[in-house]
Parts: sequence; C-alpha cells; structure tokens
Amino acid sequence: MKPCLFIVALCTFLPSLPAHGWSEPHLAITRAAVAVLPQWQRDFLGAEAVRLGDDYCLIPDHVFTDKENAKFAAMESKPGEVYLTGLHLPAQQPENLETLRYFMSRAVAAVSERKAGDAARYMGTVCHMLEDFGSPAHTVPGDNMFTLLQQFLPASEGMKDQLMHGPIESGEISVDIKGWQPALLGVTVEEAAWRLLHRVHEGIINARGTTIPIIQALYADDREAVVRHQLRAATLDAKIVADAFHTILCLGMRKFDAGGRKALDTVPIGSFWPLEAENLCFPQKQFFSSPYWGHPRSGVMLERGKKAVPIVLRVEQQPGVIVEKTFADGISAGMGRPLTYLLPAGVFRRFTVFGGLHPRLGAKGRVEFTVTGDGRTLATAVVAGNEPAHSFDCDVSAVARLQLALTPRGLDSKSNYAAWAAPLLVK
Repeated sequence: MKPCLFIVALCTFLPSLPAHGWSEPHLAITRAAVAVLPQWQRDFLGAEAVRLGDDYCLIPDHVFTDKENAKFAAMESKPGEVYLTGLHLPAQQPENLETLRYFMSRAVAAVSERKAGDAARYMGTVCHMLEDFGSPAHTVPGDNMFTLLQQFLPASEGMKDQLMHGPIESGEISVDIKGWQPALLGVTVEEAAWRLLHRVHEGIINARGTTIPIIQALYADDREAVVRHQLRAATLDAKIVADAFHTILCLGMRKFDAGGRKALDTVPIGSFWPLEAENLCFPQKQFFSSPYWGHPRSGVMLERGKKAVPIVLRVEQQPGVIVEKTFADGISAGMGRPLTYLLPAGVFRRFTVFGGLHPRLGAKGRVEFTVTGDGRTLATAVVAGNEPAHSFDCDVSAVARLQLALTPRGLDSKSNYAAWAAPLLVK
C-alpha cells in the first residue's frame, strides 16, 4: 500500500511491474520530510538521509527481493512472517500501536548506538507504514482493490476492467512542506508511538477525503485533478513523517527542546478516536437512540439528531458562582455506549474532565457519569440538567484503558444531552 499513491500488494505479487512507477510517491513524501529536519539531525544521518528517501522507505515493499534489508521490516513477535500486512494496511488501534512502538524503538536504539545506517533503515520502515496508512489507495477497510467502491461508483468505459488501487496512488508528484517545523511527539518511545498513532489517524481521515475525488478525476481522465487531490494526502503524510523522524532522532540522541517538552505536559483527547470506532468510524452497534439517533460527536452536540450546536455546560466558576461555558474540546455521547481510550504506560498521572448536560437541551435530563480504568471505577457522579457539571480529577498513572460511560438516571431519556467536556490527560 502506498501513501497517497502507493501499491504494496501489487508490487509484491506482480514483480514484473516497474517498481519505481508505483513507488515514486513514497520517495517524494520521504524526501520532503527529511528536508525539514533540523540540521543537526541531517548531519547525524549524513549520506543515509539520501538513502532514506531513495531506497529505505521502500524496504517493506521489497522484503522478498531485498533479503539483506528485509530484517528491518520484520518483528520478533511474528516469526516467519516476511511480509507484514500491518506495515501497509491499518488494523485496529492496539495492533497499529504495537507495530509503531516496535519499529520506533528499534530506530531509537540504533540512533543511540550511533548506527546511522541501521537507524535510517528502521526509519524507512516507520515512514512506509505512516505513508501507506495515509494513502488514498489504502482507505477502504477490507477492500484493497476497491471492488466495493466500483459498485457505488461505476467505472468509465476506459477503466471498467482495471483494478483501481494502482491508478489511485500512482504517478509522479512533487511534495514540498518547506516551513514545517517537526514536532516532538514524546520523551519516551511509549509516549511518542501513542501520539504518533493519533497523528496517523489524522492522515487516514484526510486521505479518505481524497479517494472519491481521485476516482472521479480518473474516470474523467483529468490528470491535473488527480495530482491535486493526491498532493492533499501526500502533504499531510510528509508532515506526519517529519514529526516521526524528528522524534526518533531526538529520543536516540536524548536531545530535547525545552519548549517542545513543555508542550507535551497535557493532551486534550476530545478529538481522539475511541476503540469502539472500529476503522475510525462507528459501526451500527455503536449507534444510540436517545437523546437522538446517532453516535458520539467530537466538539459538538447534535440537537434532535439534525443540528450541530456547541457543547455548553453549567460550571461552578468559583464557590457559589455558576456560569454557562462553551467548550471547543469535548465529546457528546449516548446512554449505554462507553468510550474506551488506550493510554501509554507510565506517561500520564491525571485525567480531568467535566461531565454535565446542556442547560437548554438537557434541562429535564439526569445522567450518571462514570470514569473507569481497566474495568475499575475511578469516579462517578449523577448530574441533573439544572445542576452544574461535575468536575472529575482521576489518577490514571497505572491505567492502560480509560473508559467513559453514561447511564440514564431520570425519566426523560430524550433530554439526556450529556457531554464530556475538556477531557485532558496530564503528566
């Protein structure tokens, strides 16, 4: 699979295809990411920086033909598996996180040992995974050749017999993220891999928004439009890869900018995808009927299931003083549909959040808000619609899975417009 135009399966099983025809976008994205790294990081990589963008970013695609480097795309936990599907196609969050953590740790170890060649090769595997996940050709879960989409979008006469994966991702593009300042994703591999996982989610969603426009442009034989939409995916891919490269090199050299470290002290998770959102979308089993037919929403409430409105809760500004406050970061959810979030081990100490009901929409509602960690109740509170939101502050220092749950505790279920506002992890 390839970042905004890459094909893994075809390159692997149809070796007669010209490799560079499918691989150019990987190269362009990786080179763009390397180009914005700080000078000290490029100095460490030396000539390997060029190899990273010309060769190493393709290692996971060439494991059958490049046996010398195949070991840099293999996992000890999967002996005998030469071609790791998880380096090309997204799985579920726990597996994706495990894969990122493994290859990032190998890359960091190589940097710390001053083995620039090994580090660059492992970095090539990491970037290939990130790029493939953010590719328009890898966005349809379980439908790598887009047979399903072709049923919804019947092909033009000229393309009706073609498998769509290759055309969607192939072609020459020029990626430039000049001015992008790579961000530090963590001061440990555990933290960095976890943050990178959620950055990858941004790339996947962004790429999904380009897939159908690319198909339509292909049907119309509009190459200019194809490239324009491919670049939208490739540009974000390059920024995510740059963040990953920068973080790996910072971790391996133990060199951190004070400002970068400070920015990691807290993490708002209102926009993060919970485990229940399989493939970054909520399946039918996660839909709820009250207070409206739908699924959890990030940043808004959905009035009557039709109109997005801001998350507004009553909060106690100071003892005895209650005010209405609008929250940009938050999650509105339904009753009986818990939301579960993976936490990196040993990184965060506290979890804070407001739990309450919308002053107007939820005036007649009554809901119990419960925060659990690994199945153990950390805190719970029952809040009525005419009461201020409850302020939670929970110890999550030993929690691997954080869960937020809502339970109706009143008679008017249609008024249970409840929200978790300003959910924040704190070191």
